[in-house]
Order: sequence, then C-alpha cells, then structure tokens
Amino acid sequence: MTLYSYWRSSAAWRVRLALAWKGLPATTIPIDLRAGEQSAPDYLARNPQGLLPLLVDGDTALGQSLAIIEYLDEVHPAPPLLPADALGRARVRAAALIVAADIHPVNNLRIQTYLKALGHDSRAVDGWARHWIADGFDALDAFAVAHGGRFLHGDALSIADLCLVPQLYNARRVATDLRRWPRLLAIEAAVNSLDFAAPAHPDNQPDASPA
Repeated sequence: MTLYSYWRSSAAWRVRLALAWKGLPATTIPIDLRAGEQSAPDYLARNPQGLLPLLVDGDTALGQSLAIIEYLDEVHPAPPLLPADALGRARVRAAALIVAADIHPVNNLRIQTYLKALGHDSRAVDGWARHWIADGFDALDAFAVAHGGRFLHGDALSIADLCLVPQLYNARRVATDLRRWPRLLAIEAAVNSLDFAAPAHPDNQPDASPA
C-alpha cells in the first residue's frame, strides 16, 4: 500500500494511526500542502478532489480518511477499530464525525487560507478555530461521560480515538486551553501510551518540518 500524506495533516494522521494499529506496512509519499502539490496534475489524476490522504492499495485508490479506515478495518479486521455490535459501531462513527465532519473541516488549512484572503488576521483566524474546537470538544466530552472508559467508547480503541488525538494536536497549535476537557486529555494519554502511536506522529514523518 501507498499513502499520500502531509506530515501535519490530521486526516492523514488518522490513517497512519490505523495502519500502525493494524501492523500494515505502507510506503509514504509526502504531498506538500503549503506548496500546493495537492493541485498538481499528476496528483489530481489520482485524487480529483485534491485532498489528503489518499491510500492506494493495488489498483484501488481511496480518499477520505474515515472511508479509508473503515476499508482497512473490513479488509484487515484484527485488531478491530469498530465495536462488534451495531449500536456500538453507530456511536463510534458519530463520535468520529464530531471531529471529521464538524470540527476539522471548518478549521483546516484551506479554510484558514481563505479566511486570511478575506482580510482576517492570524489572531482572528486562530480565534475562529478555537471557537469550533471548543464546541466540538464539549460534545465529545459529553460522549465520553455517557459511553467512555479508557477510550472514547469503552475500553477498546476505535476510529473515534484516531480522530481525537490529531484534533488535540491541532487545538494546541492555536493555543486552545485544554484544561476544560480532562477526560479527553486522559484518552489522548491512553492512546499515546501504546507502542503503535509514536511512529504515526507528525514529528516522525519523513517530511516533518519546523515550519
């Protein structure tokens, strides 16, 4: 398998975590989002949406991080990333989508770039991000109270946790005060205590940069 990735893309990080959790080797091809490489014709030929990540498995190319992770979970079911029961799976997907559909899309690089193009300075853009992060984290915290254990859903790692960890990293980048959500920080610590997590971290990617 080949993963097209950017070191600080939280969506790509989710997939790197899933691959690492399942022990699946993949060749990483860095795509520099800040340099606009996602809009290059050769990349658009592979992924017309021009976003990351993109997973190529044989003759199959898949975009959208949650779709990729669910594909990996179906093709390589052990160790699992979704509960065995239908209700549990629905709850985990709902928690994952709080990040992937509600927090991240309104705060990612292309949205921040457009907000700045509209005349908003970095302080205003960071404030925008913190607003939506707090809104989503409040919902995730309530989810953890209702359904959590060591992880967001009980005591088994799931797709929801793979979404949470990168989003907490993003929250720190815009100076979000995370003391309000100790449950989420405890879950992050539980994920990071597992051996599979460190290789997927942005700082450990081949294209990592101090910028």
